[in-house]
Amino acid sequence: MNHKKLAVLVGGGPAPGINSVIGAATIRADLLGIETLGVIDGFKWISQGDVSKVLPLSVRDTSRIHFRGGSHIGISRFNPTKNETHLENVVISLLRLNVDKLLTIGGDDTAFSAMELAKKADGRIRVAHVPKTIDNDLDLPFGICTFGFQTARHHGVEIVKNLMVDAKTTSRWYYVISMGRKAGHLALGIGKAVGATLTMIPEEFPEKKIRLQKVVDILAGAIIKRLSYGKDYGVAVIAEGIVERLDEQDLKILTSLERDEHDNIRYAEIGFGEILKSEVQKRLKEFGIKHTIVAKNIGYELRCSDPIPFDMEYTRDLGFCAVQFLHDGKTGALISIQNGNFVPIPFEQMVEENSKRFRVRMVNTESEYYKIAKTYMISLTKEDFDDPHELAKFAATTHTSIEEFKKHFNYLVTNGEAKKEKQNT
Repeated sequence: MNHKKLAVLVGGGPAPGINSVIGAATIRADLLGIETLGVIDGFKWISQGDVSKVLPLSVRDTSRIHFRGGSHIGISRFNPTKNETHLENVVISLLRLNVDKLLTIGGDDTAFSAMELAKKADGRIRVAHVPKTIDNDLDLPFGICTFGFQTARHHGVEIVKNLMVDAKTTSRWYYVISMGRKAGHLALGIGKAVGATLTMIPEEFPEKKIRLQKVVDILAGAIIKRLSYGKDYGVAVIAEGIVERLDEQDLKILTSLERDEHDNIRYAEIGFGEILKSEVQKRLKEFGIKHTIVAKNIGYELRCSDPIPFDMEYTRDLGFCAVQFLHDGKTGALISIQNGNFVPIPFEQMVEENSKRFRVRMVNTESEYYKIAKTYMISLTKEDFDDPHELAKFAATTHTSIEEFKKHFNYLVTNGEAKKEKQNT
């Protein structure tokens, strides 16, 4: 008898817990009498019709891989939906391998590819997707994180914790640029947990396009405020997704923007932290302030970390449920665990209207979760500008008059408030 097989592939960037999904899926499939194949390097080779780049997966090979980060079967950002032939090649390649069940592991881009593949296969291959991203930005129900996020946050906190001690010891500021393509979940998760001086995320800006000068002035304002309190050190955690929202005029400063297979900006190539450091130092120099700032990117250090127990357990559940879903003859859904139970979410429910993308979950800046974080941050606030004593300290720190200081920085609080009021009317 010609038994049909399960194939597993991983797309996008690494995230802690990938191997846990692969291991749990392989074990569950074995118990159901299903043979499992690992498709090496995501969609890259099978999109070319190459069926040689596969790895038979067994319980013996995968039973302990959940302890480790990385991907046992590799990974790639290759996008098969850009070319109809590539998508057709994926279907044909899987059928040639005698696969009728496919488990994809990835973020929103891989999820979209999985959805298109399910349509193209037209019932010949059943497809399930396990949501993976350290950005935590797939639009799952509130409180349900994507796997890898908690581990990335955990290790990010360890790094920033050490930088906070270094900042105080050496009287300097650190600008920590955190991964997060569009949303600020990881930056806020790290900054809030560690008690960073300031965390900046794209969602806090009500305007559609953000001016680089405003970002610079928020950071400069935080340094000035701290100096006025006699504190010459601090750590700002800044979400890289701010780059995506920058005004076109300011993007030119960032030179040529490299993009990946899914047309996403390759933030790591930009050096956003170094640009902010340089611009803030220039701004402070206008007020006779010289200060040491160090830019530090964190992201690559987090993606292949060994998963913490939360992600190890969570991903094993996801792998189990994905295989069970496919074995039960179902297809076309994202796998989620809600309130301790398996809940498949049909692909179509996750896609933006009139778009070829899955919806992105943003940080809710109206939530108590965000408001509490904001309360603990050190930055210039509306209350500061209403307090003559505070203003006098800031003016003295910047060697300006109160009116002059207000002329430089008051817009940070008045513009935002005016725009918020306008949006609420």
